[in-house]
Amino acid sequence: MKEERKFGIRDEIGYVCGDMAGSFVNLFVDAYFLTFCTYVLGISAAWMGSLFLVARLWDAFNDPLIGSLPDRRMLGKSGNKFKPYIKIAMIPLALSGILCFTNAGAWNLSSFAMHAWVAFVYILYGMSYTGTSMPYGAMASVITNDPIERSKLSRARSVGGTIVGVGALSLVPILCFDSNSNPMPERFTMLAVVFGICSLICYIGLLTLCKERIKEQPKPGVKFNYGHVIKSVFKNRPMIGVMVATIGSLLFITGNSQLRTYIFKEYYQNTSMMSVLSMSTIVIMLICFPLVPRLTKLLGKRKLILISSIYSLVLYGIMLIIPIKSVVVYTVLTILATAGQTVFTMLIWALVTDCLDYGEWITGERNDGSMYSIYTFSRKLGSTLASTIASFSLAAIGYVSGAGVVQTPEVVSSIRVLVCAIPVITAVLEIVGIGFIFDLDKGKTEKMYAELKERRG
Repeated sequence: MKEERKFGIRDEIGYVCGDMAGSFVNLFVDAYFLTFCTYVLGISAAWMGSLFLVARLWDAFNDPLIGSLPDRRMLGKSGNKFKPYIKIAMIPLALSGILCFTNAGAWNLSSFAMHAWVAFVYILYGMSYTGTSMPYGAMASVITNDPIERSKLSRARSVGGTIVGVGALSLVPILCFDSNSNPMPERFTMLAVVFGICSLICYIGLLTLCKERIKEQPKPGVKFNYGHVIKSVFKNRPMIGVMVATIGSLLFITGNSQLRTYIFKEYYQNTSMMSVLSMSTIVIMLICFPLVPRLTKLLGKRKLILISSIYSLVLYGIMLIIPIKSVVVYTVLTILATAGQTVFTMLIWALVTDCLDYGEWITGERNDGSMYSIYTFSRKLGSTLASTIASFSLAAIGYVSGAGVVQTPEVVSSIRVLVCAIPVITAVLEIVGIGFIFDLDKGKTEKMYAELKERRG
């Protein structure tokens, strides 16, 4: 009998591939679909905003529905719970990314048909991305149940999106805009095809290299009850804590990235330092990559996240209270503070898998896909709050839109406070979520896994 392959570097590389696969389509659409629709297809920004809002509301129903499918039915005879669903959704995802950047304006469509087309391709993209991202995220819980190995998978996931975001997406402004900064539709379509192919190749890497080791034995006569899953979330205190912390994290990821341009342009009048800040992400990632698993083994995931969040809170708090006049000093302090958020990003996915197992521990039922879909809803909630807060806050402080507009000194000062306050709120929510609500410390986690191991036989 052939011995089962143990967890190793192949699984880590495969999990990096999985995040890269989704990011090739997801990050491209998120960053440039609005630009493509407004400049190339002539769709109004207001209508696009309404589409995004409706799509997010649909996600509220769509995510739990799709996320629960692996819990409802196992496909095929391989015994794998999540891989078959990724195989089904990965092709529609790649195709939807291409359709999003197809120049439908050349088809002489009516205004109604054009708007219907844009809505169709965007919702198709959203459902296809959910169809791959849900099983991919929950899959970590069945690759391994070792806490250190799970921290490595969590770290791997944080790397994949960074590679695509910093690497592949940096080509878009160079390849898809002419010398007058006008978008070239055919270049967007060609790049969407390339990214779609890259997405499929990376998904094949994920499916080939990662192994689902924890098999769930079907229980005859037991029907899946999603209402029961939702009720179990309210009993899952660690999951609630992680969701609170994640909402805080998404305020930073989405809100801070949207507002960062304003502080460099208006307060420091130096946007060139933004490139330094962006490139520093890679350096921080390279430093944290080997350190995080070692520190996790020494301190435990929860304690390490708490230390990192407190560290970020101190540095961001200093920048909020004391106006930093030098753009170089501000950039250096921001880079140092971002390291704490990098550690959070690397470890939060490992805590999520612990929460999934905690649900099994207290209920005796394993519903990874459904529980994971509920968690991802908190991510979308945080992202939506961040976008809304950023837009309304700018309006509230009196920011005036338009090229060449000179903002008043009061507005410029308020921009600095706003940009520095969001990371502080982020760190506070992370500390509350992980420090006061999440109660799976190292000892309790070890006890949980020992009992689960005995139950699973």
